[in-house]
Amino acid sequence: MRENSLRVAGIECLIDRMALPTPALPSPVLRTARLRLRPFDDADADDLFALHGNAYVLRYWDAPPWSERARAGRFIEACRRMAQEGTGARLAVDRLPGGTFIGWCSLNGWNPDYRSASLGYCLAEAAWGHGYATEAAGALLRWAFGTLDLNRVQAQTDTRNVASARVLEKLGFAREGTLREDCVVNGEVSDSWVYGLLRREWRPSSEPVTRSG
Repeated sequence: MRENSLRVAGIECLIDRMALPTPALPSPVLRTARLRLRPFDDADADDLFALHGNAYVLRYWDAPPWSERARAGRFIEACRRMAQEGTGARLAVDRLPGGTFIGWCSLNGWNPDYRSASLGYCLAEAAWGHGYATEAAGALLRWAFGTLDLNRVQAQTDTRNVASARVLEKLGFAREGTLREDCVVNGEVSDSWVYGLLRREWRPSSEPVTRSG
C-alpha cells in the first residue's frame, strides 16, 4: 500500500506545530497469536533491502524499488527519528515462533491537533495470503486507538491493488474517494483509493494482543 502522510491545511497549524514539538512516542513491541511487531534494528537491513528491492512486491508502490543497500540504513534511521519526534511508529513484523522477518507496518503522520494519522504496511510476497497484513495492522491500530487520542486513521492504496483494499475493508476502513493520477513511478501514471477509519467505527478483533515497551 502507499504510505502517504496526511496533508496539513493552513499555515497557522504548521506554525503552531513548529512552536510546540510533539513529545517522543516510544515504539511498542506487540504480540499477536502469530506475529511480533517491534522496533527496527540495524540487523534488519538485509531483509529490508530484499523486501524493498523486489519489483513485484513494489509494483503498486508510490516509489520505485531500491537499488542501493544504503537505502535500508536510511529507512531504519528514519524509523527511529519518527519515534523520537513523536510523529508515529513504524515497526518490523516477524512471524512467530521462529522470528522470521516478513515486512513492516506503520502509523505515521500523527497529528495531535487533528487527532489523525496514516496507516501503512509492506509484506514480503511469501507472507501474502495468510492474513498477516490484517493481523499486524489490527494490532497496531489497537495500540494506536488505546494509546493516542486518535480519532481518524487514513490509508491509501493503488486502485489496482485489490488485495490491499480488501485488508483495509476487513479492518473497517471505508473507501472515501479516488485520487486520480496522483502517482507517477518510472513514467507510469496511477490512481489511488483513499480510505478512512473513525474511532467510533473501530471494532477491534477478539484475538489477544500483548504489549511491551
